[in-house]
Amino acid sequence: MEGKVNQPMIERELDRFRGPHSSDDVPSTVVTIGTGTAPISDHVLWSLFNFVHCNFCCLGFLALVFSVKSRDRKTVGDVATAEHYSSTSKSLNIATTSLSILTFVILFGLLVAGVIQIPRY
Repeated sequence: MEGKVNQPMIERELDRFRGPHSSDDVPSTVVTIGTGTAPISDHVLWSLFNFVHCNFCCLGFLALVFSVKSRDRKTVGDVATAEHYSSTSKSLNIATTSLSILTFVILFGLLVAGVIQIPRY
């Protein structure tokens, strides 16, 4: 019972601190931020590395092209196409990295076995 009696007095005291603009007078703005889906990875750094260092049969260049396309589609808001280009870029990056490592290992193995010799001038 005591809480109900003091309630108007508390409201009057709070009104004194609120000043001329109470929270009811101020318009509010609602901002909706995304749906919470996972971000689309465009693999640009991996593609750039493959383009510069491991450009096996120009697959690194193709991976870079699809990465840039994925980033452009993501910027525009076309999620389905961005995911498709991202998937293609990832596949090309995996192929480029794998084939480049395999080529290096085979050449190093042939060099160690003596099949390939480096000429000394």
